[in-house]
Amino acid sequence: MQNFKVIIVEDVPLELKGTLRIIESDIPEAEVIGTASNEPDYWKLIKHQQPDLVLLDLGLGGFTTIGVEICRHTKELYPQVRVLIFTGEIYNEKLWVDTLDAGADGIILKTGELLTRHDVISVMDGKQLVFNEPILRKIVEHFKHGVSSQIAKQEALVNYEIDEYDERFLRHLALGYTKEQITQLRGMPFGVKSLEKRQNELVQKLFPDGNRGVGINATRLVVRALELRVIDIDNLEPDEE
Repeated sequence: MQNFKVIIVEDVPLELKGTLRIIESDIPEAEVIGTASNEPDYWKLIKHQQPDLVLLDLGLGGFTTIGVEICRHTKELYPQVRVLIFTGEIYNEKLWVDTLDAGADGIILKTGELLTRHDVISVMDGKQLVFNEPILRKIVEHFKHGVSSQIAKQEALVNYEIDEYDERFLRHLALGYTKEQITQLRGMPFGVKSLEKRQNELVQKLFPDGNRGVGINATRLVVRALELRVIDIDNLEPDEE
């Protein structure tokens, strides 16, 4: 591995000291050409000497969004520079997504194995989306949940004999569409009376016991469809009109 230049952006002196120690002992190829504890100092550094890698903490001065914007603007101005996030924001998943959207090459959480030579070299070798084990566990958990939800939905569609039009009808009811609005959707070949009939049929399918004689309106029907995973609350998106 050829030598490469690094700028570290970190506002906690003790953590900066620890990061420098890791680089000095484990990553001899890395030459730290500067450190910054805030955004203005960072821009002065990078304008003076362009690095190959920016090791970026997100929480600067108590404001997590500063790190995201530094990442975004760095990628816009210096697209060839790698940006590896090294952050203590171990529970803020929304922040991780924002950072990836901003163009980060990877995220290393300050927990578990911390920063390793393997992670840094992977980024410098051009590998995209480098993560350490703590964030990988989170990603796997979300993946498993997403797959399980999709399987549950497919099984519900089969078990309750829900066709494409039933699913679209229920989904748009959940989104607050009226029956009149649903009839205007592209590829929805039903009038209001047909949808009312379809709603009654769905009530019979999803409430085989008749709901113990209690009346079932569109809202209760939608809630039941969500309970049975016929429609997915995490994927309620309208069709093109």
